Amino acid sequence: MTKLDRDVIVAEALALLDEVGLDAVSTRLLARRLGVEQPSLYWHFRRKAELLTAMAKAAMAPHAAAPLPGPADDWREWFRGNWGSFRSALLMHRDGARLHAGTNPQGEDLSRALHKMEFLIAAGLPERAVKTAMLTAGHFTVGSVLEQQSAGGAGDGIDGLGMGHDEAFDAGLRLIIEGLGRAALG
Repeated sequence: MTKLDRDVIVAEALALLDEVGLDAVSTRLLARRLGVEQPSLYWHFRRKAELLTAMAKAAMAPHAAAPLPGPADDWREWFRGNWGSFRSALLMHRDGARLHAGTNPQGEDLSRALHKMEFLIAAGLPERAVKTAMLTAGHFTVGSVLEQQSAGGAGDGIDGLGMGHDEAFDAGLRLIIEGLGRAALG
């Protein structure tokens, strides 16, 4: 048996999430999956909420590993790529958007978010508009993925609109980028 540590528990919890969905994830099922008694999990996570927070952080690891923007980067391309990366990370796990919803960046994640905002401000964009655009893009991305995952498919079309989830996400993100660009013009 693999040594039970936080990383093993979180990895198995994410695998369980992919199998049964967020509503069915329980410490009881996770303990059974790991071949341990449920109280063993409490040595590593005192409450289920702590486990869910660790799962959300681990699910975002691919996005958190993306390179930070540099001075030579085009802010529009970077913005599009950043939120595309975030969306991809959310889509990697069943109910990824629900798992992530309500979390706030802390520690290194907060430092990365502040670096991203500083990059946009250094590109000549107004600070207030940058903050608003980052928050709006984050909420838009989570909401977009939530709708897509609730509909049950990555390529399914959106009823009545004649466009798929990818196309709708790209179009909405383009509108946010255009609005941020206009804010720089005053």
